[in-house]
Amino acid sequence: MSKYDYLKQISVFAQLKEEFLQKIDDISIVRSYPKGKTIFMEGDSGEAFFYIKSGLVKISKLSSDGREHILHILNEGHVFAEVTLFSSSDYPATAEVLEDAEVGMIKNSALEKLIVETPEISLALIKYLNNRLIEAQNKVRNLALYDTFGRTAQALVKLADDYGKKTKAGTELDLNISRQELANMVGTTRETVIRVLSAFKKEMSIELDKSSIVIKDIEKVKQWYR
Repeated sequence: MSKYDYLKQISVFAQLKEEFLQKIDDISIVRSYPKGKTIFMEGDSGEAFFYIKSGLVKISKLSSDGREHILHILNEGHVFAEVTLFSSSDYPATAEVLEDAEVGMIKNSALEKLIVETPEISLALIKYLNNRLIEAQNKVRNLALYDTFGRTAQALVKLADDYGKKTKAGTELDLNISRQELANMVGTTRETVIRVLSAFKKEMSIELDKSSIVIKDIEKVKQWYR
């Protein structure tokens, strides 16, 4: 088993050959972060590109009135802060550890130098950034097209895809996420999300308790945004 196999789990590097994975490993700095630790704050100088070896990381922004809006909850294999590549911009969001994590950091200056020298890595990064742009466009579209029921349903399905655990009762979200954090993902208030979840429970598409959400009928949930 190669010492670089962990990089094959990182979305942007997955298709690279061993020789290129070695180059990525050479410029990577891997650090361990405990739950609750902030990796960087919105507005800090953007100096690095990050990837997750293990654990969970929350990416969020503050609105003008001080409310948190969760952009992403990321796990093993995801990357973040890629928007600061090829620019001198600050980090546009905050990265906070939700579960103990191992995170790889690559200084932008080192990665940019490697990209110039290695076209294969450059192409992989371009493809990845293009996919992220499409995701961002879809997110903006969904905010315009769907009400809080539709957006909450989409968030639940996305969380089920990323963190779902099959049980006899259905798909349990194997993720410790509060109602407030779910509201921050959807872009609404905690009270509104609780009402939406209660409606989903009433129609028997989900099951709730204080610490977990189980999706009993994912097709019924999807009907809210189709």
